[in-house]
Amino acid sequence: MWNCRALVFFFLLTGSALLAQSRFNGTWEMKMDTLQFSGPPEEYLLVKGTYHCETCVPKVDVETDGTDHKVSGHPYDTLAVRILDNHSVKFTMKKDGKTTFECIETVSSDDRSMTEEFTNTEEVETVTGKAGFTRLAQGPPGSHALSGKWSMQTVKNATSAGTLTTYQSIANGMKISDGSLSYEVKFDGNDYPADGDAHATVSIKLIDEYTIEETDKQDGKVMTVARMTVSKDGKSMRVESSDKRRSSTMTYTAERRP
Repeated sequence: MWNCRALVFFFLLTGSALLAQSRFNGTWEMKMDTLQFSGPPEEYLLVKGTYHCETCVPKVDVETDGTDHKVSGHPYDTLAVRILDNHSVKFTMKKDGKTTFECIETVSSDDRSMTEEFTNTEEVETVTGKAGFTRLAQGPPGSHALSGKWSMQTVKNATSAGTLTTYQSIANGMKISDGSLSYEVKFDGNDYPADGDAHATVSIKLIDEYTIEETDKQDGKVMTVARMTVSKDGKSMRVESSDKRRSSTMTYTAERRP
């Protein structure tokens, strides 16, 4: 039977949940110039006609002949790698035969930096942009210039495509749409399918009235944990996303759109 203390706690909790939901409602735009990355570097080796991604999870080893090669455990199921010249390499990723991501990675003439020009067609609206990397270590003698260890420093999208996330309140939960996925999830700790995909699930926790924590899983394994915190004035939101497979973290600030 409910007593007064229980009722007070219930109404405080319910009010906090509703307030948190209202704080998040709306569309938020990632500010690309606030992106920061931490964690282990990316490590590649291109030698003797084969591309090895040493830090991919799981690792990737495919021939550099420009044809589609099957891979598993990734958002894409085939990868094509083509060496364009001694400083540039083209990557094409496909899912069910459809291209989802293409990029050309070009090492600078002094071998100290690398630029990735990418096209992501997995979103509702195609995303194009550039990413900048700094070299941390050279590859072995005789390997392609892209070989070695790289640290991502910047990412810039050509348009706002891929930078928008919309939150909408539902009963004891949220509907979240980010351009590629749209899903409804409740503050009950349970795993919910991401956009109807039973292999990919999402759960959310209400930390306090300003903060929500989201956990993304693939086949029951935790992939990423993201914490979103809305500022007291409601104009901005800090996002910290941790990749549990690679022990890396990405943080950025998003601004509420009018």
